[in-house]
Amino acid sequence: MKYRDILLIDDEDDCEIFLFAIQKVYGERNYTTRNHAAKALQQLEMQQLQPDLIFLDLNMPVMNGVQFLSEIKKNARLKEIPVIILTTSSQPELMEQTKALGAHDFVTKPSDFSDFVKIFESIL
Repeated sequence: MKYRDILLIDDEDDCEIFLFAIQKVYGERNYTTRNHAAKALQQLEMQQLQPDLIFLDLNMPVMNGVQFLSEIKKNARLKEIPVIILTTSSQPELMEQTKALGAHDFVTKPSDFSDFVKIFESIL
């Protein structure tokens, strides 16, 4: 696995599923979760978080995922961190918008745990 430090920005319940699925594939690594995109952005800007990869939900309170993605890609130090959108949406226009903003990939969250595991096997 080329990514050592992974950040997930998502709802608390989804973070738990994410951690179970990714640990099933890669075991113990340095995984960090945040439930608020605005706080995560602030911590990234202050270098309190230094992930190699970010998984980002789009439906977040205060600052949504599109806003977060836009802000991180404006920052010279942070813009090279790959951001993978992991959301319930499958709207093609949203996929195009996030890719245009610099998202590395766009993945629609599955409802089945085994499908979640398959996603991590294929992405990472």
